[in-house]
Amino acid sequence: MNIKKVCVLGGSGFVGIHLVNKLAMAGHAVRVLTRTHEHAKKVAVLPGVEVLEANIFDPAELERHFAGMDAVINLVGILNEQKTGRADKPLAGRGDFHEVHVELPRKIVHACAASGVKRLLHMSALKADPGAPSAYLRSKGLGEAIVLAAGMLPGEDESAHPDGSRFIDGYGLDVTTFRPSVIFGHEDSFLNKFAGLLKMAPVLPLASPDARFQPVFVDDVAQAYVSSLNNSATFGQSYDLCGPKAYTLRELVELVGAMIGRKRKIIGLSPRLSYLQAWFFECLPGKKIMTRDNYFSLQVESVCSAAFPTVFDITPSALEAVAPGYLVESSPYQGYRSAAGR
Repeated sequence: MNIKKVCVLGGSGFVGIHLVNKLAMAGHAVRVLTRTHEHAKKVAVLPGVEVLEANIFDPAELERHFAGMDAVINLVGILNEQKTGRADKPLAGRGDFHEVHVELPRKIVHACAASGVKRLLHMSALKADPGAPSAYLRSKGLGEAIVLAAGMLPGEDESAHPDGSRFIDGYGLDVTTFRPSVIFGHEDSFLNKFAGLLKMAPVLPLASPDARFQPVFVDDVAQAYVSSLNNSATFGQSYDLCGPKAYTLRELVELVGAMIGRKRKIIGLSPRLSYLQAWFFECLPGKKIMTRDNYFSLQVESVCSAAFPTVFDITPSALEAVAPGYLVESSPYQGYRSAAGR
């Protein structure tokens, strides 16, 4: 393949900014779809990048903006819902996770097929599964299944689908999905959040302190996308992406404290108290620091069973080698903003 023109959904977000930059530097013409130009200021100045305002949930707009593109990359995702729902409800009552992680990928697949785009790359999540304990991981699992099913040919055996059911008709698209653990890097919402909390509080009550993660550097994730774009060996594949080392949540928070010079007393909460803390934060107004669904996600280890996929020829960066450079540079004001989820 010789992919030149790439349309990116979620190109103004944390991963998107890094990916769009790498695509532009590699000589690709990039079209970024965003709600407002204001959200995409950081990528609008890059060479070869076109920013268009669009309603990405409108199938007609997707088809129009995908026309003439060689590939589509979907990075759109949310960690918390403003509008919750249930899977047994009509579409309008299934909540934000279903709309963003399930119905949007379905619309993207249809729009790719209708506009003649053959290549589709999709962001899922490590341990995403339709049977996972959290609505977040369940919705991510369903969305990933839709994308992978779209890579099958029309009429292929239904038994080839992840759970034996037909999520969507096969379109024969060249699809690749990525399943990263928690992603870290400059302006991330994970390590920076804990840095902000440690700067504010002398004691930190920590929910699910033994939850395990294998953080992966945002540049490594972005490079995996770029490396995959023209590589036919990645078609129809799903890749787990992790850094070189796994940590408990307590270990990560202690590490962040050491990096920013804020050693604090960390009180690990029991499962019951962790759930109650999540419920309390969920009830607070404004952007959510934590919810009960986040708590359920923490019960699943976000750790890879194998090393970083060799097909990308990437040596994953160690958190200890990267994080001090941006955590230490952050101002106290930025720390407070991160802790508040702003």
